Amino acid sequence: MAKPIVVVGSINLDLVAIGKRIPLPGETVVGGRFQTFNGGKGANQAVAVGRLGHAVRMIGKVGDDDFGGRLKRGLQANGIDVQGVTAAKGTASGVALISVDAQGQNSITVVPGANDALRPADLEKNMARLRSAGILLTQLETPMETVESLCQMAERLGIPLMLDPAPAPTRAIPRKMLQRVAWLTPNESETCALTGLSPEALSPATAAEIALELQGRGPANVVIKMGRHGAFVAGADGTRKMVPAFKVKAVDSTAAGDAFNGALAVALMRGLAQEDAVRFAAAAGALSTTRAGAQPSMPTSEEVDGFLRKQGARGRRASR
Repeated sequence: MAKPIVVVGSINLDLVAIGKRIPLPGETVVGGRFQTFNGGKGANQAVAVGRLGHAVRMIGKVGDDDFGGRLKRGLQANGIDVQGVTAAKGTASGVALISVDAQGQNSITVVPGANDALRPADLEKNMARLRSAGILLTQLETPMETVESLCQMAERLGIPLMLDPAPAPTRAIPRKMLQRVAWLTPNESETCALTGLSPEALSPATAAEIALELQGRGPANVVIKMGRHGAFVAGADGTRKMVPAFKVKAVDSTAAGDAFNGALAVALMRGLAQEDAVRFAAAAGALSTTRAGAQPSMPTSEEVDGFLRKQGARGRRASR
């Protein structure tokens, strides 16, 4: 039986306003509709894994408010083991305020709430769950000291850790921490934050050089998620490849990166070769943009496999 994927990270309620365009600073626009969705990068990635049919366990914090109960029930409804999810007393659950335009692009403000209460001591309490993992997934919506502690534990336990450095870090990630990362998966803005490059400096033509620079800082594997351009993978196995994006009619890009990360972890656990694992992840990310919301947009394994068959993309097993 395959080991579970364990996700350590944020759990939020997403408050989504959809309109023709995202407001400029100081501007008020009239939206078309308002919706609420269960979200948070950690929870989204856990749901992505669960929808793809792989066993998943979540470690995180919710508030002792009405939102907290809703968020935990939502995870359970997607088949996620939530024994590692606890309520922070006297604290509100995390929320994300999301504006989405007519093209499906978004602007997000996150209020961490209970996510800030996830501490290294909580990881120690969940050591048995961490030890059970085939892959550990984490992000930067919980305290950096907690993420650093998780990286140390992953190294000590010999479990590969996938770090989605989102939201974009405001200070440098310690090199020792990056050296403990098996998979680093930044998007374009996060890549620029990590390297100090301007957005104009990152393109399909420069992706290889930048990915190798990031890989040189410690991560065994780097995948740069580049939206409509695709994703560039620099693998420990020598893979150097731009995996093209899939063309779909986007409705909402919220959590596309989370769908990608969850699917990448699942594909790796299935034993797919690195390039094919990234292709599987890109397909999941693309499908997630075709419907609204974060967790509701996550595709099933049947949907991703069917989509790839239509695209003529076949996966290879990694050589052992």
